[in-house]
Amino acid sequence: MPDVKTAPFARRRTRKIRVGDLWVGGDAPISVQSMCTTKTTDIGATLQQIAELTAAGCDIVRVACPSADDAEALAPIARKSTIPVIADIHFQPRYVFKAIEAGCAAVRVNPGNIRKFDDQIADIVKAAKDHETSLRIGVNAGSLDPRLLKKYGKATPEALAESAVWEASLFEEHDFHDFKISVKHHDPVVMIRAYELLAERGDWPLHLGVTEAGPAFQGTIKSATAFGALLRQGIGDTIRVSLSADPVEEVKVGIAILQSLGLREKTLEIVSCPSCGRAQVDVYTLANSVTDALKDAITVPLRVAVMGCVVNGPGEAREADLGVASGNGKGQIFIKGKVIKTVPEDDIVPTLIEEAHALAERMGLEEGTGSPDVQAFAPGAK
Repeated sequence: MPDVKTAPFARRRTRKIRVGDLWVGGDAPISVQSMCTTKTTDIGATLQQIAELTAAGCDIVRVACPSADDAEALAPIARKSTIPVIADIHFQPRYVFKAIEAGCAAVRVNPGNIRKFDDQIADIVKAAKDHETSLRIGVNAGSLDPRLLKKYGKATPEALAESAVWEASLFEEHDFHDFKISVKHHDPVVMIRAYELLAERGDWPLHLGVTEAGPAFQGTIKSATAFGALLRQGIGDTIRVSLSADPVEEVKVGIAILQSLGLREKTLEIVSCPSCGRAQVDVYTLANSVTDALKDAITVPLRVAVMGCVVNGPGEAREADLGVASGNGKGQIFIKGKVIKTVPEDDIVPTLIEEAHALAERMGLEEGTGSPDVQAFAPGAK
């Protein structure tokens, strides 16, 4: 999993658990999760989607298990997946045992709606220990324990946190500690406070999520807001961006959030002008064209600045690894602070694309041969 050498701010120290061959919590990198939208019984389609998620950078994947047929499909999926698989159990405790026996890396249980759950904790603990399987206690505002709904009137932060602490205590009474917790809510404000309360109560690793966050744009805003507020406090060991969209988009957004906070190494970053009457070129088209051409082709930590005016343009372009300061129908191309050429406006995009590929190749990162400083390839560098 990509990591950063120095975290930009202190992370909360949590216990460390294993999810398959991945560490979660403690000093382990924050992992990005998603969930398959396929029917679990369609093993081929599910494995295909897992492969697509893996290629996008997903670290852990969850699959639904609402029926006996789904439970039967877990074993080949868990065996053939190249990333840890979590079985999502909501209604029947017997599927928890099926998932553990199937070799799933972890099992997510929803205490609010799983029937006859609390009185089977001892048996679940034994099975999980025997198979070295971790669990996630997944408290959700939409399926909160009726007893807590009666007590608090609705899914308040206090209700979510109390539910999680109660269920955690049931496992801990049986000396089982290999679990993480989530307390999801659709409202980022409620969700943030629930996690803050939970973080005060114990050292459990926490999985962050804004549940039912909505379509891509709305869900991205909600998730980025909530995750940013919590991760800045050091709270959160795994994340899932819940979108009404292709799950690959969830992964991309999750990775971008971590990168924006300095919690995962950045790859391509485009810096470009906002809406501004000073722009002397069509900066929107330039930025979009450069992004479309490089987003899937460049995998190195490369910052490209596409600037359209003489006020901030030269400074931003100079600070980037590669940049252009545009105006009066032409653009000055910079590499690490030095002007290498001036080109007509029509040549800005192809020039940036060409220089980006050349810079990436010289860095040697696309082949995994190292990560020398971009400065070494600036014009005039020794």
